Amino acid sequence: MSTAHGARARARIEVTAAIKDEARRQLAAEGAARLSLRAVARELGMVSSALYRYFPSRDDLLTALIIDAYDSLGECAERAHEPTADPFRRWITVCEAVRGWALDHPHEYALIYGSPVPGYTAPDTTVPAAARVGLLLIGIARDAHQDPELARPPLADELRPEAERMAADLAPDLPPAVVTALVAAWAQLYGLVGFELFGQFNRVVEDRETFFRHAAGQLARGVGLVPTSP
Repeated sequence: MSTAHGARARARIEVTAAIKDEARRQLAAEGAARLSLRAVARELGMVSSALYRYFPSRDDLLTALIIDAYDSLGECAERAHEPTADPFRRWITVCEAVRGWALDHPHEYALIYGSPVPGYTAPDTTVPAAARVGLLLIGIARDAHQDPELARPPLADELRPEAERMAADLAPDLPPAVVTALVAAWAQLYGLVGFELFGQFNRVVEDRETFFRHAAGQLARGVGLVPTSP
């Protein structure tokens, strides 16, 4: 790589990062629905046509921010994960990492788990980053259910066809009852975090850390995980 080419590549990385940083500032101030490439360009002292060389549309910029947010959340959960601990403890640790990241990054959390942005549809390129936490939880359940004596969650007869379809798509090596419980737990995890982050727990839950840990434990039990006796 030539020196000039390397300098251009570094400059592009730096400008891309500056654009994203300004866009995140606007997300915090105005919300995702009001994100504007022209406003970002203006704040950075760029002409709009120059910014379009980095992000051709608002949706392209939103997609980049969404992938970054999912990856940041996934990295946080993966760093916190304790693969040598028992599955119950591993589950709690990952859930607590999700909550901690959300409290530290409320606007990014709102971008990926808040109200949909009008007129925006996330492309398939967001899926790998979005799946990181879910795959981590599936892996914990997979390790736990290698024990043939571990009790499986109940599964209603009317839900079996849908459960089998979800299992085939998400984790073919796990029993459909476990996959169904995992999907429900995944939704409830983000519901718990969202309720705290967006104020629904105000004047309802005071000791939120203890409440969350207890609720995460209930989710773990729902997928068949049990705490190890001390």
